[in-house]
Amino acid sequence: MTCEPAQCSDGELAALTIAGRQEAFTEIMRRHRDPIYRMVKGYVGNPEDALDLVQDCFVSAFRGLDGYDQARPLRAWLARIAINKCRDWARRRAVRRLLFSSEPMAEDGAVADPSPALDRAAADRQELDRLWRAIVELPRNLKEPLILQTIDGLSQAEVAVVLRISEKAVETRVYRARKRLAQFRGDATDI
Repeated sequence: MTCEPAQCSDGELAALTIAGRQEAFTEIMRRHRDPIYRMVKGYVGNPEDALDLVQDCFVSAFRGLDGYDQARPLRAWLARIAINKCRDWARRRAVRRLLFSSEPMAEDGAVADPSPALDRAAADRQELDRLWRAIVELPRNLKEPLILQTIDGLSQAEVAVVLRISEKAVETRVYRARKRLAQFRGDATDI
């Protein structure tokens, strides 16, 4: 295979990477890092933790690339790895909380400038931060399909493949997640 990485399909990039062309994996990361980051950040809520988990995801993907089925979408395979990394992170965090019996202090937002335009921007930012915190607090079975479909832009079928559930289950869980978030916000605004 002799295509340039930017013109190759994801399956071809995987094959090139296995054959030893590291620039092919660089292209895989370039194509998929932003959606994977958005998904992971939605899961964990913290940008620094999200960066670490995305890095772990791509390291695991690189090591396990020979197990990737090139007939399936690479993004779904990467999302599955990322979800597993997030689940591991959540378990480790729960154990730490149990062992240390204290919740880490929440990060406070920046102090808003008193000018009206910045006040509105700060209020919008605070609302967005509250929404992210609410997403982070959703149960895993509601959070994962919501993030994958709404934030990451995967179809119901792709989310079903990633989570190994039916498309109807995806639809139901996204509906329930949105309903909970609307209750959190105190209105029926659609997410």
